[in-house]
Amino acid sequence: MQPMTNTPPTRFCLIRHGETDWNGEKRIQGQIDIDLNAAGEAQARALRQGLSEHEFAAVYSSDLLRAWHTAQIATVALGIAVSPAPTLRERHFGVLQGITRGEASLQRPDAHRHHVARTPDYDYETGESLIAFAARVMNGLEALAARHAGRSVLVFTHGGVLDVAYRAAAGLVLEAPRDFPVLNAAVNWLEYCADDWRLISWADCSHMRGALDEVLE
Repeated sequence: MQPMTNTPPTRFCLIRHGETDWNGEKRIQGQIDIDLNAAGEAQARALRQGLSEHEFAAVYSSDLLRAWHTAQIATVALGIAVSPAPTLRERHFGVLQGITRGEASLQRPDAHRHHVARTPDYDYETGESLIAFAARVMNGLEALAARHAGRSVLVFTHGGVLDVAYRAAAGLVLEAPRDFPVLNAAVNWLEYCADDWRLISWADCSHMRGALDEVLE
């Protein structure tokens, strides 16, 4: 009989990218490659000091520009190269990508109805279902957990990814309405061990004080 092995927990620091112009317009970005605006760059810079207080085994980022740019700015003092993690891209929203939520209700009412209802198996005609997206995200995170067992990992990603990860830790079903914040450049900590996710802290914005003041000066 093989002796049981106890895999040490992996801690994840998950960060949504900084603000983009499309965030402000409530335009659905999905996998369209939008860069940060000035406020988003300031948010990324504000992350530096808080992140420098932690020791990370590795840094990963979605390969979409808004996450990748946030990672490059925020980690400049860590001395760790950022590795691409395509599995942690935002969800592909198919026919809704590139339009605002208001436009979606008029131009694509059926897709908008499924979007609001969080229909798990709906794929926006040319996009990705919530079920498929969640599987991609969780498989990606669990692969990183196995690679860095017992260590802390820093990840730059997107709102949809954070939504899925939070639900996994809180035991919420995918189709339930979101009742928790998913904020640009906030710091979120989760822990993974033995197929179990645990929420440590969420939506910490203490590093953001004064971040937008430099944009307005």
